[in-house]
Amino acid sequence: MTTPRTAQRQLASTAAEDIARTAEKLATKKIWLPKLLYDGLPWFYLSAGILAFLATVYVSTWLWVVPHYLLFSLACVHLGLVVLRKRQRTRRN
Repeated sequence: MTTPRTAQRQLASTAAEDIARTAEKLATKKIWLPKLLYDGLPWFYLSAGILAFLATVYVSTWLWVVPHYLLFSLACVHLGLVVLRKRQRTRRN
């Protein structure tokens, strides 16, 4: 026999499982971008990283922002280079 408390736990676990399943579906869902946007994405990452790096020169008076700009710029440049390299490798094969 189930008590009301046990029934509530079962409902809560099924709700949590539903949320987990929904999040998993969203994370694995394929997103189709227009070709122009898809081709320009690595260049956008590279330009955003370079601009963020150059912006550190202008925000040098706010010392707490500089590490964030540097981290963002390195991440964008790295992501842009990885995407470009991966696409070039797949086009060669």
